[in-house]
Amino acid sequence: MDRVLIEALDVDTVIGVYDWERTITQTLSLDLQLATDIRSAAQTDDLSLTLDYAAISQRIDAFAKQHAFALVETFAERLAAMLQEEFGIAWLQLTVRKPGAVPNARAVGVTIERGTRLANH
Repeated sequence: MDRVLIEALDVDTVIGVYDWERTITQTLSLDLQLATDIRSAAQTDDLSLTLDYAAISQRIDAFAKQHAFALVETFAERLAAMLQEEFGIAWLQLTVRKPGAVPNARAVGVTIERGTRLANH
């Protein structure tokens, strides 16, 4: 299985359960692994035959700006579903980190996997 990587993508969103968190934006840091078969794109050097990580990153940023969730878990679940639907991604692994949410921890967050892994070539 080939994977397109997007690492340490920072997005600003309204996230949190406390009243004060509902009035500000906070930065989430995302790592994604997105399953795809890159062979056709590699053979032809054609971006349209692979996952366009620039377009995906822009869509994630727009998603973050359009939504406000209490839980990082909800953000992750809804983002994963949107990515799979809009970009036809069969399998993905998504890590969402919320820096500074807990004293003495660099970040807290979740890692989820959704979909079916593609067979190895």
